[in-house]
Amino acid sequence: MTLLRALLLGLCLALPAQAQEGAVQTLLQSHADDIAKPSRRTIQPVLDDLAASGLPGILPFLEAWADKGIVQRDADGLFFYGDRNGDAYALRSVEDGTDAGTAGRREASELKPNAGVRKLIATTLVTFQLNDPDPDRRRAALDALSRNPTPDLLAPLRASIETEENRALRNRKEALDRLISIRFGTDPAIRLAAIDWMSDQVSLEARAALNAVLTTETVVGGAPEGANVARRLETGEDFTEAQALAVLARAEIVPDRVGRGDRDAALIAAIADGEIAGRPVATLDTEAARWAAYDALARAGDAPPRPPEGAVAELIAANPITEIYDEPDPAITDAARAALAEVDARVARAQVADLGLDALSLASIYFLAAIGLAITFGVMGVINMAHGEFIMIGAYTGYVVQRVVPDYTASLVIALPLAFAVAAAAGVVLERLVIRHLAHRPLETLLATFGISVALQQIFKNIFGTQAVPLTSPDWLAGAWTLNDVVGISYIRIAIFILAALFLALLVWILRRTRLGLEVRAVTQNPGMAASLGIDPDRVGMVTFALGSGIAGIAGVAIGLFAQVTSEMGAGYIVQSFMTVVVGGVGSVFGTLAGAGLIGGLQKGIEWLNPSNTLAAQTYMILFIILFIQFRPRGIVAQKGRFAQ
Repeated sequence: MTLLRALLLGLCLALPAQAQEGAVQTLLQSHADDIAKPSRRTIQPVLDDLAASGLPGILPFLEAWADKGIVQRDADGLFFYGDRNGDAYALRSVEDGTDAGTAGRREASELKPNAGVRKLIATTLVTFQLNDPDPDRRRAALDALSRNPTPDLLAPLRASIETEENRALRNRKEALDRLISIRFGTDPAIRLAAIDWMSDQVSLEARAALNAVLTTETVVGGAPEGANVARRLETGEDFTEAQALAVLARAEIVPDRVGRGDRDAALIAAIADGEIAGRPVATLDTEAARWAAYDALARAGDAPPRPPEGAVAELIAANPITEIYDEPDPAITDAARAALAEVDARVARAQVADLGLDALSLASIYFLAAIGLAITFGVMGVINMAHGEFIMIGAYTGYVVQRVVPDYTASLVIALPLAFAVAAAAGVVLERLVIRHLAHRPLETLLATFGISVALQQIFKNIFGTQAVPLTSPDWLAGAWTLNDVVGISYIRIAIFILAALFLALLVWILRRTRLGLEVRAVTQNPGMAASLGIDPDRVGMVTFALGSGIAGIAGVAIGLFAQVTSEMGAGYIVQSFMTVVVGGVGSVFGTLAGAGLIGGLQKGIEWLNPSNTLAAQTYMILFIILFIQFRPRGIVAQKGRFAQ
């Protein structure tokens, strides 16, 4: 009876341990001692065995182990995920992460692998992650590998390429293979092939890999025999004499010099009866006199002589300063240097393309902002200083719509036509109440619309506050279209470009194919003759003003998607709009397009030349435009009719 009770008790004690054992735990127990007390010498076979098992629970175990999140229960030697809570550990199973009870701080040992072991674990983790079924985890592993490439990861990376089904990830793995091969490969042929492949790239990783091959160190006194010499540095070409002396000083090569302190100490020591070397002390009141006295002491043998002129140059010549490559193979460095030159040329061309895209994007914004001003100015001859406020009205209309319709795509679809309608209505009100009463009085019109501009800004500031309000773009407009590491443009700017192209086509159709367009062109060229033919210039002016104001409202929605929506936002575009109209040609759609392209390209070009001072860029642009209109006062596309007079 006593024996049976003992057997039952032993069985009960064994059940919890057996319940925790599974494929992962069994494998870990087969290496229990090495896992509990790992070292760089003994742990690699264990990691290889764990990786070869293919068990899904091994990856989270390795991650927790590297993060010091594994404990071993002293009673039975089993491993658990352990979360320290006071004097106890909350245990979780290494099989599936389920709760496995608790263990006191003295009943379990926390595994704390050293830095070397953690590095080996990290390598194994990357191997796991490179073959993980989840593409996001594979992508994250590649990101980590590109940030910290090591030669021991080259083999698992190459092994994972063959099984990679995702084309984009496969290309990324192949690129990383070449990047790591360049730096850490042992086969010169493979390294040269990888360098040749890099010459067709513009990525930051490619440039970094090539620059890593071309790293140098500076040696003094001539390069060692067999060294891969990059160049010999020459004074006056590669560095100044002072910089050369600093390099020599680091090699403990210092020229013989007599400093002012040494000179003055020698002069003071040689004072006798108020004289130094036969010269009264009172006469040594200049640097030249003191050096002359010191030279007299040197000739008498009472002070060390100053080195002759040219001694520093002779010292530098006697100790040549050379840069030698860290890479010993000249064929590798020659190929890397040629590849880097080709990459730099590709990057320069890509930067030009990127600058062109930026200029095109900015030109489309200026076109949308200015086209309404161009047609109203062309038809009515009105200098409308409140045109920027129609842009602001459109932006705030989009903001209000988003407050009512939270779906950003639906709100954008609603906001565009509504902004046109609201801004057009505001334009009609302004034209009926103010503009038509000040016809042919440009100064009064300018002052009146400027006052209305200030009043509208204050009204909207009182309604919406002084802080910027958000106009959020839909998710499908988030991000950017990226060709490579140099060339890219945001989807919002692409959408604005498409919107500008659509309005260009629409306006051309209206002006060329509709009765309204015919009347607008007639009034623009000769309002008197148009009136005699039965066209009402007053009605045409009102409709044109509404159309121009409505387009400005749509421009406000587009601009508000990437810029701050404030009551002063329109003021930031009114100057560029006027410049676009004047440069392009008053009243011409294609002239406005040409003016927007010129202004946008000019601004981006000046900003590229002087990126740290945008105010200077604006100033240079205005000066250029002033010079431009001196030679072509009617703009790029000159209008016929009354504006040609």
